[in-house]
Amino acid sequence: MPPYPGPGQEQGAAAEQTAYLPPYPGPGQEQQQAVAPEGWFRDEVPAAPVQDWSQGGVPGAGAPAAAAETAYLPPYPGPGQEQGAAAEQTAYLPPYPGPGQEPHVSAAEQTAFLPPQAAADPAPAGSAAEAAEAADWSPPTLAGNTVRAVDPAQARAEGRSPIIDPGPQPAILTAALGLLLAAAAALGQYALLVPLIALQGLTAAGWFRLNGMWPARQGIALAFAGALAADAAVLAVAEAYGAGAIVGTLGAWVLLTLVLQLRSQADPDERMYGLMASVASAALAIICAGYLAADTAAVTVGAAAVAVAVFVRALPLPTATSVGVSLASAAGAGVAVGGITSVGVGGALLGLVAGVCALVGLRVAAYDYPSKFVHMTAGVALPLAAAAPAVYLIGRVVG
Repeated sequence: MPPYPGPGQEQGAAAEQTAYLPPYPGPGQEQQQAVAPEGWFRDEVPAAPVQDWSQGGVPGAGAPAAAAETAYLPPYPGPGQEQGAAAEQTAYLPPYPGPGQEPHVSAAEQTAFLPPQAAADPAPAGSAAEAAEAADWSPPTLAGNTVRAVDPAQARAEGRSPIIDPGPQPAILTAALGLLLAAAAALGQYALLVPLIALQGLTAAGWFRLNGMWPARQGIALAFAGALAADAAVLAVAEAYGAGAIVGTLGAWVLLTLVLQLRSQADPDERMYGLMASVASAALAIICAGYLAADTAAVTVGAAAVAVAVFVRALPLPTATSVGVSLASAAGAGVAVGGITSVGVGGALLGLVAGVCALVGLRVAAYDYPSKFVHMTAGVALPLAAAAPAVYLIGRVVG
């Protein structure tokens, strides 16, 4: 403890001896815990605290000198506390006023260093309609929607549906690809092969992204290779054995995918998840070869029905009305196109079944919250891929 300076001692000596000691209150004063300046938690130089030396303290010690030399010291801990521990424990807490003091910081300053917390949803749990109306969701667009949730789990937690239809842009692409398939089928199998390969590639890439697996280049390449193998097998065999070639290719690719997944070094859960996604992607891409094995007239009718059904479904109508009008339009397209082909009136059944499969595929592609990539790949390809088996089977019945 340095000696107490006398009345004749200079202020500089007193300031040097008491530079690292906290100010001691005079008689009748309550000891106040020093408050850390606001700039303590920032990179800026904090302002020097102003001490009241009129009621006590060190006589002869200048207030500006003592304040300047103690400006960078941490707040003095209370009784029973260690100074280092107190500084570490209260480093990110706002200053707490002492007894009899009024808080002199605002609420924003007191909570400036606390982590943000999500506000409670004022809407009742059962009022899903009010929550959806308050959120003001807009239909998906090519440019994307910036106000959507990030995944289906968050959508359910907020009382919203995780289903978002791809929208008009993917529907236009699906209609264009379907009409291209219909026109190419009238020219023959080899002409049909060009839009079919594009359909298979979109199916393989979109399915992996729909399952949240991206990038998955090896899985996409494996599924696409299986689709090309199925196309080659269908072209290599007679027309009556086309279905057998597709099923045989699918079985071989499932076995190949299983062997590759068994060699993976990932966790068992991840390997099982990857196995299911790879098998499903390969299966969807391979069954698209059903268009190549089906009768060309049936392909023309079915692809046109899918194109009309998906386009009508994207119109701004109520859900029930939209589904009904979409299926009716698909059946009508089947009748119209079937009348100019060898399918005839059987085109109504073929168009209706193809329309149902197309809406199922569109619903599957809509279970993504959200992704423009999925909507522009799986949202385009899955309606046509899901209708391929129906086109083959119903085409053989009515053809």
